[in-house]
Amino acid sequence: MVIGGILTAMVTPFDANGDLDEDATVRLMRFLLENGSDGLVVAGSTGEAATLTDEEKVRLWELAVSETPEDTLIVAGTGTYDTRHTVELTERADEAGVDAMLVVTPYYVKPNRRGLRAHYEAVAAATDRPVILYNIPGRTALDMPNDVLAELAEIDNVQAVKQARYEDLAPIDGLDLLAGNDDVLARVLDLGGTGGILVASHLVGREMRRMIDEPDARAEIHESLTDLYKALTITTNPIPIKAALGLAGHAVGGLRLPLVEADEQETAAIRGALERHNLLAAV
Repeated sequence: MVIGGILTAMVTPFDANGDLDEDATVRLMRFLLENGSDGLVVAGSTGEAATLTDEEKVRLWELAVSETPEDTLIVAGTGTYDTRHTVELTERADEAGVDAMLVVTPYYVKPNRRGLRAHYEAVAAATDRPVILYNIPGRTALDMPNDVLAELAEIDNVQAVKQARYEDLAPIDGLDLLAGNDDVLARVLDLGGTGGILVASHLVGREMRRMIDEPDARAEIHESLTDLYKALTITTNPIPIKAALGLAGHAVGGLRLPLVEADEQETAAIRGALERHNLLAAV
């Protein structure tokens, strides 16, 4: 199985009390899959995994498996800074029936190279499903250089990398290469990558899917979306995408502290980008 296509790193909808909104979650899943997404990453960074309980994560995975078509690629965000906890979440995601695991490098503790390999070996041993490495040094303070990625690719079940750095992007033997930032999707595809784990695809999934299907139009599509990419990174993710989804008419609720709502200036910039792309909800 190749891990690729447009995989949306889905936000987690909350209700007015800040609790998981299951109905809104299912509605959003179905909307995304009808509008360009080939699969969903559930309980990842964009899904506010850091402030979800384990039980909420498991429930999200169960909903994703039970409420989407069988050919949907469901990826569970199971990575934490604690190997034992990551293994436990991976086992529970496996039991829920997801298709693959997204495992971020252990943040804060910053393991050395041997510790990093031992971490991924332990996680991969906990499942027979594919493991996607998640390299995002901007959040973890730990980068996996390409030679480290090549070493980790030797581990059974380690099949892909979500690459969320901008420098030294390159294919790695044994790994499907996935864009980890919206604005590098075109570049990653040009390098032979298989797709991306993306945020803007909540709103422009069909256009981003065209970047895979219509390579001759890829550069033009990328250029047309750069202002939206910029607006969705105006402050910490997922603050902008939750604001954008609300403006676009999707009930996804607020955020859990320490994340706070977009301020007036940020909201105005997001609204402007949505207006230019005809994405604002009809009033």
